[in-house]
Amino acid sequence: MVEIIKEPWPWYIAGPLIGLTVPALLILGNKSFGISSSLRHICAACIPSNISFFKYDWKKELWNLFFVLGILLGGIIASQLLINPGEISVNPALKSELATYGITDYSNLVPVQLMNFASLFTLKGFIIMVVGGFLVGFGTRYAGGCTSGHAIMGLSNLQWPSLIATICFMAGGFLMANVILPIILSI
Repeated sequence: MVEIIKEPWPWYIAGPLIGLTVPALLILGNKSFGISSSLRHICAACIPSNISFFKYDWKKELWNLFFVLGILLGGIIASQLLINPGEISVNPALKSELATYGITDYSNLVPVQLMNFASLFTLKGFIIMVVGGFLVGFGTRYAGGCTSGHAIMGLSNLQWPSLIATICFMAGGFLMANVILPIILSI
Protein backbone atom coordinates (compact mmCIF):
# COMPACT_ATOMS: atom_id res chain seq x y z
CA MET A 1 0.00 0.00 0.00
CA VAL A 2 2.80 2.43 0.89
CA GLU A 3 4.43 1.78 -2.49
CA ILE A 4 1.26 3.01 -4.25
CA ILE A 5 1.37 6.24 -2.25
CA LYS A 6 5.04 6.80 -3.13
CA GLU A 7 4.39 6.74 -6.87
CA PRO A 8 3.06 9.76 -8.80
CA TRP A 9 -0.68 9.44 -9.30
CA PRO A 10 -2.15 9.89 -12.76
CA TRP A 11 -4.19 13.00 -13.50
CA TYR A 12 -7.46 11.06 -13.67
CA ILE A 13 -7.12 10.09 -9.99
CA ALA A 14 -5.35 13.11 -8.48
CA GLY A 15 -7.42 15.69 -10.39
CA PRO A 16 -10.84 14.48 -9.24
CA LEU A 17 -9.58 14.10 -5.67
CA ILE A 18 -8.46 17.73 -5.69
CA GLY A 19 -11.69 18.74 -7.38
CA LEU A 20 -13.76 17.00 -4.70
CA THR A 21 -12.46 19.46 -2.12
CA VAL A 22 -14.75 22.11 -3.63
CA PRO A 23 -18.08 20.37 -2.96
CA ALA A 24 -16.77 19.00 0.34
CA LEU A 25 -15.94 22.49 1.61
CA LEU A 26 -19.21 23.91 0.31
CA ILE A 27 -21.36 21.11 1.74
CA LEU A 28 -19.57 20.76 5.08
CA GLY A 29 -19.18 24.42 5.96
CA ASN A 30 -20.12 26.75 3.12
CA LYS A 31 -16.42 27.58 2.73
CA SER A 32 -14.43 28.60 -0.36
CA PHE A 33 -11.22 26.86 -1.35
CA GLY A 34 -8.12 29.02 -1.62
CA ILE A 35 -4.69 29.20 -0.08
CA SER A 36 -3.28 32.68 -0.72
CA SER A 37 -5.64 34.43 1.70
CA SER A 38 -4.12 32.49 4.60
CA LEU A 39 -1.09 34.84 4.63
CA ARG A 40 -3.47 37.74 5.26
CA HIS A 41 -5.09 35.78 8.12
CA ILE A 42 -1.68 35.05 9.66
CA CYS A 43 -0.67 38.71 9.43
CA ALA A 44 -3.98 39.84 10.93
CA ALA A 45 -3.53 37.41 13.81
CA CYS A 46 0.15 38.08 14.52
CA ILE A 47 0.76 41.72 13.66
CA PRO A 48 -1.26 44.15 15.74
CA SER A 49 -1.45 47.35 13.74
CA ASN A 50 -3.79 50.01 12.49
CA ILE A 51 -3.64 48.85 8.90
CA SER A 52 -7.23 48.62 7.67
CA PHE A 53 -6.41 45.62 5.41
CA PHE A 54 -5.70 43.55 8.54
CA LYS A 55 -8.62 44.82 10.62
CA TYR A 56 -11.25 42.10 10.29
CA ASP A 57 -12.40 39.07 12.25
CA TRP A 58 -9.68 36.65 11.14
CA LYS A 59 -10.93 34.06 13.65
CA LYS A 60 -13.82 33.28 11.30
CA GLU A 61 -11.20 32.03 8.84
CA LEU A 62 -9.34 29.89 11.38
CA TRP A 63 -10.37 26.77 9.47
CA ASN A 64 -8.28 28.03 6.53
CA LEU A 65 -5.18 28.29 8.72
CA PHE A 66 -5.70 24.70 9.91
CA PHE A 67 -6.14 23.62 6.29
CA VAL A 68 -2.83 25.26 5.32
CA LEU A 69 -1.14 23.79 8.41
CA GLY A 70 -2.39 20.37 7.28
CA ILE A 71 -0.86 20.93 3.84
CA LEU A 72 2.46 21.90 5.45
CA LEU A 73 2.47 18.91 7.81
CA GLY A 74 1.44 16.59 4.98
CA GLY A 75 4.35 17.87 2.91
CA ILE A 76 6.79 17.36 5.78
CA ILE A 77 5.52 13.84 6.47
CA ALA A 78 5.60 12.94 2.78
CA SER A 79 9.12 14.31 2.33
CA GLN A 80 10.38 12.26 5.28
CA LEU A 81 8.42 9.01 5.06
CA LEU A 82 7.18 8.69 1.49
CA ILE A 83 10.19 9.89 -0.47
CA ASN A 84 10.97 7.98 -3.63
CA PRO A 85 14.72 7.22 -3.57
CA GLY A 86 14.97 7.13 -7.36
CA GLU A 87 15.83 10.07 -9.56
CA ILE A 88 12.96 12.36 -10.51
CA SER A 89 11.59 11.40 -13.94
CA VAL A 90 12.27 14.16 -16.44
CA ASN A 91 11.55 14.06 -20.17
CA PRO A 92 14.81 13.35 -22.06
CA ALA A 93 14.27 16.33 -24.38
CA LEU A 94 13.86 18.62 -21.37
CA LYS A 95 16.95 17.09 -19.74
CA SER A 96 19.08 17.90 -22.77
CA GLU A 97 17.71 21.46 -22.94
CA LEU A 98 18.32 22.06 -19.23
CA ALA A 99 21.83 20.60 -19.53
CA THR A 100 22.71 23.51 -21.82
CA TYR A 101 21.99 25.79 -18.82
CA GLY A 102 24.05 23.65 -16.43
CA ILE A 103 21.11 21.92 -14.75
CA THR A 104 21.87 18.22 -14.43
CA ASP A 105 20.96 17.19 -10.87
CA TYR A 106 17.44 15.74 -10.59
CA SER A 107 17.86 14.16 -7.17
CA ASN A 108 15.42 16.63 -5.61
CA LEU A 109 12.05 18.09 -6.60
CA VAL A 110 13.74 21.29 -7.75
CA PRO A 111 17.12 21.50 -9.46
CA VAL A 112 19.83 21.87 -6.84
CA GLN A 113 21.85 24.09 -9.18
CA LEU A 114 19.06 26.71 -9.01
CA MET A 115 17.51 26.37 -5.59
CA ASN A 116 20.18 26.49 -2.92
CA PHE A 117 21.27 29.08 -0.41
CA ALA A 118 24.50 29.94 -2.23
CA SER A 119 22.71 30.70 -5.51
CA LEU A 120 20.54 33.25 -3.70
CA PHE A 121 23.54 35.58 -3.80
CA THR A 122 23.97 35.31 -7.55
CA LEU A 123 22.06 37.41 -10.07
CA LYS A 124 20.31 34.36 -11.53
CA GLY A 125 19.33 32.99 -8.10
CA PHE A 126 18.15 36.40 -6.87
CA ILE A 127 15.95 36.86 -9.94
CA ILE A 128 14.46 33.38 -9.71
CA MET A 129 13.90 33.22 -5.94
CA VAL A 130 13.40 36.78 -4.71
CA VAL A 131 12.04 38.63 -7.74
CA GLY A 132 10.03 35.58 -8.81
CA GLY A 133 8.61 35.13 -5.31
CA PHE A 134 7.65 38.80 -5.14
CA LEU A 135 5.94 38.65 -8.54
CA VAL A 136 3.99 35.53 -7.57
CA GLY A 137 2.86 37.15 -4.32
CA PHE A 138 1.99 40.45 -5.98
CA GLY A 139 0.16 38.72 -8.82
CA THR A 140 -1.83 36.62 -6.40
CA ARG A 141 -3.07 39.68 -4.53
CA TYR A 142 -3.63 41.65 -7.74
CA ALA A 143 -5.68 38.80 -9.24
CA GLY A 144 -7.71 38.46 -6.05
CA GLY A 145 -6.52 34.92 -5.39
CA CYS A 146 -4.20 32.14 -6.38
CA THR A 147 -4.48 29.41 -8.98
CA SER A 148 -6.19 27.04 -6.58
CA GLY A 149 -8.80 29.62 -5.62
CA HIS A 150 -9.55 30.71 -9.17
CA ALA A 151 -8.94 27.57 -11.24
CA ILE A 152 -10.46 25.07 -8.82
CA MET A 153 -13.05 26.99 -6.81
CA GLY A 154 -13.88 29.93 -9.08
CA LEU A 155 -14.27 27.93 -12.29
CA SER A 156 -16.43 25.32 -10.57
CA ASN A 157 -18.72 28.16 -9.45
CA LEU A 158 -18.77 29.55 -13.02
CA GLN A 159 -17.23 32.87 -11.99
CA TRP A 160 -16.23 35.03 -14.97
CA PRO A 161 -13.30 36.76 -13.13
CA SER A 162 -11.88 33.34 -12.29
CA LEU A 163 -11.96 32.31 -15.93
CA ILE A 164 -10.08 35.47 -16.90
CA ALA A 165 -7.58 34.99 -14.06
CA THR A 166 -7.00 31.34 -14.98
CA ILE A 167 -6.41 32.21 -18.64
CA CYS A 168 -3.92 34.89 -17.54
CA PHE A 169 -2.19 32.43 -15.16
CA MET A 170 -1.81 29.92 -17.98
CA ALA A 171 -0.61 32.51 -20.51
CA GLY A 172 1.88 33.87 -17.97
CA GLY A 173 3.12 30.36 -17.23
CA PHE A 174 3.64 29.55 -20.90
CA LEU A 175 5.41 32.89 -21.46
CA MET A 176 7.62 32.36 -18.42
CA ALA A 177 8.56 28.76 -19.23
CA ASN A 178 9.20 29.30 -22.93
CA VAL A 179 10.52 32.87 -23.24
CA ILE A 180 11.60 34.48 -19.95
CA LEU A 181 13.08 31.52 -18.06
CA PRO A 182 15.53 30.57 -20.86
CA ILE A 183 16.77 34.17 -20.83
CA ILE A 184 17.25 34.10 -17.04
CA LEU A 185 18.93 30.68 -17.13
CA SER A 186 21.42 31.88 -19.74
CA ILE A 187 22.67 34.66 -17.42
